[in-house]
Amino acid sequence: MQPSFSFTAALWQYPGPGSWHFVTIPADLVGAIDAQATKRGWGSVKVRITIGESTWESSIFPDKKVGSYILPIKKQVRTAEKLVTDTDISVSLTLI
Repeated sequence: MQPSFSFTAALWQYPGPGSWHFVTIPADLVGAIDAQATKRGWGSVKVRITIGESTWESSIFPDKKVGSYILPIKKQVRTAEKLVTDTDISVSLTLI
C-alpha cells in the first residue's frame, strides 16, 4: 500500500506570469514524504491527489524558499471544485 497523507492548506496563485495555482504541503509532512518517496527530476515526487470529487495524478515539487513541497492545482480542478485563491482546501495525497 502506498503512503497517504491528508491535510488542509491555502490555495495560492503564483505572483509571476501565467495563472499557476498551488497548495504548499505542510512542513510537518516533509520528513515522512522524503523518507518514503521515490524522487524524480528536479526532486519531484509523483502523487495521486483527491480534492472533493476530483482525483488525478500529478507531481509535487520541492520549494527551497518555504522548505516544503508545492502542488500545482490545475484549472479544471479549481473550476470543478469551486476553489478560490487564499482559502483553505482539504487535500488527500498518495505517493505513487
